[in-house]
Formats: sequence, structure tokens, C-alpha cells
Amino acid sequence: MGQKLSERELALYRAVDEVLHYIWDPIGVAGAPGARDEYYGYLPTVYGMVKDGREALEIARYLGEVAVEGMGLSPDAENDLKVAQTLVQWREAIGADEV
Repeated sequence: MGQKLSERELALYRAVDEVLHYIWDPIGVAGAPGARDEYYGYLPTVYGMVKDGREALEIARYLGEVAVEGMGLSPDAENDLKVAQTLVQWREAIGADEV
């Protein structure tokens, strides 16, 4: 990241990390402690989208592209949208868009 995050930004970053690992989890590794870092490569982009106030549909499209094009998985637009809506709810709950 290269910069120090505010308390709200750090809380949002952690929430995005948790949501990606435990809710999005397109390859099903949430129960494997050794795979905790599996989605770290996508975390900065998703965090940036959430923090920048992107709409759930745009975030869902990105998650879908990652799963389909990057991981070779079948599309799951319904789950991607559910995850993206959860991320937007976290942003609103934390108030990270007010920083």
C-alpha cells in the first residue's frame, strides 16, 4: 500500500479481506488455515473500488472477471453481487467513504 491508513480505512481494508476470504471464496479455501492469503492479490483492487465509492454492480463485475478469466471458474454473478453488496454495506457501516 505504501501509505499509512486511517483507522476507518484500516477497518475497511480488514473487512474487505475478510469478505473476500470467507464470503466470496470462489475456490473454497475459507476452511484451510494455510490458504489465508489466497486472495491477497485481489485485495488492493477490491479495497480501492470499495473505498472509492464504486457501486456494487461494478465491484461484482470485477469479482466475476477475476473468477472466470483469472481462475478459470464458471460465472456466479448472483454470488458476486451478494458479495459486492456486502462490501458496500461494510463501507457504509464503517463510514470509510467519509474520510
